[in-house]
Amino acid sequence: MATRTPNDKLRDLVAESGWTYEAVAKAVRAVAAECGTSLRTNKSAVEHWIAGTRPQSGTGRYLAVALSRRLGRLLTSCDLGFPEAAADGHESIGLTVGADPLDSLIPMWRAELDRRRFLAASAYSVAAAALPLAHVGEIAARTAAARTGQIIGMAEVAAVRDMIGMFSEMDERHGGQHGRSALVTYLRDDVAPLCRGRFRTEETRQQMLSAASRGVHLLGWKSYDAGQQGLAQRYYLQSYGLAVESGITGHDGFVMRTMAMQGLKLHRPEHCRALAETGLGKAKGRVDAQTEALFRIVHAHTLAKAGAGKAALAEAEQARVLMAGAPGDEVPFWALAWGPPAASVHSRTAKVHETLGDHRAAADAYARAAITRPATTYARIVALDLVAGAEMHLKRGGIEQACTTWGQAMDHMDGVRSVRTRKAVKSMRSDLAPFRARGLRCAAELDERAVDFLAAG
Repeated sequence: MATRTPNDKLRDLVAESGWTYEAVAKAVRAVAAECGTSLRTNKSAVEHWIAGTRPQSGTGRYLAVALSRRLGRLLTSCDLGFPEAAADGHESIGLTVGADPLDSLIPMWRAELDRRRFLAASAYSVAAAALPLAHVGEIAARTAAARTGQIIGMAEVAAVRDMIGMFSEMDERHGGQHGRSALVTYLRDDVAPLCRGRFRTEETRQQMLSAASRGVHLLGWKSYDAGQQGLAQRYYLQSYGLAVESGITGHDGFVMRTMAMQGLKLHRPEHCRALAETGLGKAKGRVDAQTEALFRIVHAHTLAKAGAGKAALAEAEQARVLMAGAPGDEVPFWALAWGPPAASVHSRTAKVHETLGDHRAAADAYARAAITRPATTYARIVALDLVAGAEMHLKRGGIEQACTTWGQAMDHMDGVRSVRTRKAVKSMRSDLAPFRARGLRCAAELDERAVDFLAAG
């Protein structure tokens, strides 16, 4: 008969808590009750767990929450020695949407801070792109509740939003490689415990989870900007899970919108249209007009990619009408991920025209996007919109105008650490090569700037 291996991790944590086995069992029952589950856990069950028996499905998470509250730090089922949780270093981390997204995020953050390579180098998964579609309509079970008795109110929510807003502004101004470890540490050490806190009201709980989702979404964006597409996708999935759990109307759909955008950028159209359509369905008529416009314009892009040009242009026009008709609407915090909604609509409208082969209209829309964002705050995205506009001018045969626009783009790149900006500059050098060979002065001067920029990076 096989012998069980004693669970030393759990034994040590229970000893650290100072609880008796009966007190542990009582705390587990209390957490389960908060989640709508009735358990009969007793001290004998705790003895069996420490002896090496695995708890039933879900009970390990309740135990992790109970001990997290008692010890004042975050613990997962894996920390307690239960191998059903994803182990650190396993390639499947983050590729599911579980009952508690923090159980996936905590090992991901450990991997980030330990500078492990497997997540950063992981591939984009077409199968994982369909996961949010499979979870539509499901509200994640609330499996975590509180830390050391703290009662959390809207002041804490406001503080988290302010801090994430600061990280977001830093990201746009200086690129995704600035402040990434600091953001991971902040989300892990400060935001995650708050998400597992006791809340003054249900609305407060919803807003805190939504703010956390926005922070994890930003980590996905930083990974995207670093060229780590597989890791970005995993963060987007967990951001989606937190948004679903928050119950905030439209927020989960907004993350689906982001995942559709990522798939389009990577030329992996599988699920993109379904993601965009489902996300729009969650928001249409239920959010403010500017936010709905953000959903519609990404839907328009997926339609264009699918060859439905007429429908794409109609949807883009609807987005424009919505944006023009409600400039004073209050936009939710999570919908401001890329700054002013009007700029995002212009930029994505340009991509619709580009997909449909109308390079003149695309160039005009990219230019409108660039001037709609405050350039000092959104240096990277303004630069990239200008780069895209320059490429449209070049496709139309306007090399001088393309060089002028590329030069404006490089004006905004100083101090920006971004894989995407470096890639854009390398691509520009390649596009300019034939014109340098012909002795075109503006092309030669721009290439000199590009060489200096890349060398400085």
